[in-house]
Amino acid sequence: MTKSSPHVKNILITGASSGIGAALAEVYAGPGTVLALTGRNQQRLDGVAEICRNLGTTVISACVDVQDRDAMARWIKQIDSSTPLDLVIANAGISGGTGGLGGETPDQARDIFSVNLAGVLNTIDPAIQYMKSRQEGQIAIMSSLAAFRGLPTAPAYSASKAAVKSYGEALRGDLSISGIKVSVICPGFIKSRITDANTFDMPLLMEADKAASIIKHRLAKNIGLIAFPWPMYFMAWLMGSLPISWTDPVLSRLPKKA
Repeated sequence: MTKSSPHVKNILITGASSGIGAALAEVYAGPGTVLALTGRNQQRLDGVAEICRNLGTTVISACVDVQDRDAMARWIKQIDSSTPLDLVIANAGISGGTGGLGGETPDQARDIFSVNLAGVLNTIDPAIQYMKSRQEGQIAIMSSLAAFRGLPTAPAYSASKAAVKSYGEALRGDLSISGIKVSVICPGFIKSRITDANTFDMPLLMEADKAASIIKHRLAKNIGLIAFPWPMYFMAWLMGSLPISWTDPVLSRLPKKA
């Protein structure tokens, strides 16, 4: 049985300038809450920060590149020293479509790993250090249903999300002795600027605010694996369980992921 988390007051979210990151900032916003937000686009980040402030939240925002290990360490140290972090959501991520049409190029593959994997490590490692000293805290890592089976149409994206999924699952057991809770989030298609670029059907496409509400609810219950929507989760699990020779003919025909 999982143990519920108390109300979290000080929350850090990366990739908060749009999509599910922005929705998470808004769903956690409210009086008595401090949000530390970072994202790639200053204008959009300022817009999200303003919405959250209007909801009564104290917001500390800055454009910090999650790929910059030293810059992230400095920023998180600055935040935690004044507002000890209760929850860190490592949400920032990119996919193959961010560089244009045609799927993942070799350069894109390296960028995807740098943001989706190294960016997660650069976010959670400093936070874990401070949480360990307090013997409490919560880490949430954004993965994807694509983590359950390597997609021929998005190899680097699938692999990067699989890596953080496995890492988060392992950390959950490793850090429990230190009083730190860890959850891995594996959503399906969520409406965002990235998915807006897709020209193919996206089954059970979910609005970002609904996804954020699901995540907040399940994080409060300390659920280890937050995977949704259920039908997509089942299909992802099934595809990952079946022999590759059975699933490759189907998956190789999927459109390139944006």
